[in-house]
Amino acid sequence: MAVSSGNPQAPTPAEADGAKPERESALTVIVAFGSNLVVAAAKTVAAVVTNSAAMLAEATHSWADTANEVFLLVAQRRAALPPDDRHPLGYGREVYVWSMFAGLGLLAVGAGVSITHGIRELVDPTPADNFLVAYLTLAVAAIAETVSFTRARRQLRETAERTRRSLWGQVMRTSDPTVRAVFLEDYSALIGLAIAAVGIAANQVTGSTIPDAIGSILIGVLLAVIGFVLVDRNRSFLVGEVADDWVWNAALKNLLDQPEVARVTRLVVSTVGAGQLFVTAAVDLAGEPGESAASAQLAALERRAQQWQGVVKAEFTLSRPGEEALQPH
Repeated sequence: MAVSSGNPQAPTPAEADGAKPERESALTVIVAFGSNLVVAAAKTVAAVVTNSAAMLAEATHSWADTANEVFLLVAQRRAALPPDDRHPLGYGREVYVWSMFAGLGLLAVGAGVSITHGIRELVDPTPADNFLVAYLTLAVAAIAETVSFTRARRQLRETAERTRRSLWGQVMRTSDPTVRAVFLEDYSALIGLAIAAVGIAANQVTGSTIPDAIGSILIGVLLAVIGFVLVDRNRSFLVGEVADDWVWNAALKNLLDQPEVARVTRLVVSTVGAGQLFVTAAVDLAGEPGESAASAQLAALERRAQQWQGVVKAEFTLSRPGEEALQPH
């Protein structure tokens, strides 16, 4: 919904946050799910045919990613539930719970299996063969992962340009954990494919299974790093991370654009879901209205603010005597 503001150019806080509409993020996850499912099946067959430790690590990686997309789809469905008496701010934070499960899946399944299998191959090596099958599978996987990665990257870059962040800044700061998870999973998948290709090629050239096993371990370490990043970002949002300065400034500007607001002395913008915000503020009202009129104006201001895109709840009070007016960060 468009912002109700005296300045039509002022972005709503949610627009400043940069989170995309739910349908667009859902489509990004669906594309990633289809890509990972096909790739996981192909890598599994190739792992059986070639006996490659790195290929098995890649198959595990893709199956973990596929399962994670299911978590992300559940996350979006649960987070879309409307507010009720028990959850007045809605269910937006559910998206971080389920996205954290996805990060834990990469840590426990993807990283754990890949590292364990790589170590086992170092101790008790199994000769690999049918290298052409491995190369063809990696090539097909690279194409599929690139398609999914390109979509996630495009979604993030569009919002990064609007919020004046770098691409990686948008990846880490966006309140939408689903597109962050897809981007990082696909990014790590492309790196993992390169590691697997090098390990398998070194195995073929030298006849030693050690490079292949080391490739499996390196893929596991990569997954552990990505999994940790995803878990940590979701943990921060679950604890109650405030929106960054870009979003805070947008909220301040929108409040100051309201005709009854003379100044704002306190403002907190909390993230309660993907593109969902809880805004609390203390304001001075223009004209120094009486208690009854001030109460009515604050209630009207809250209703108007809750029509801004992404604001699920707004609570405003009168400023205390002596409080200084806020300035943009």
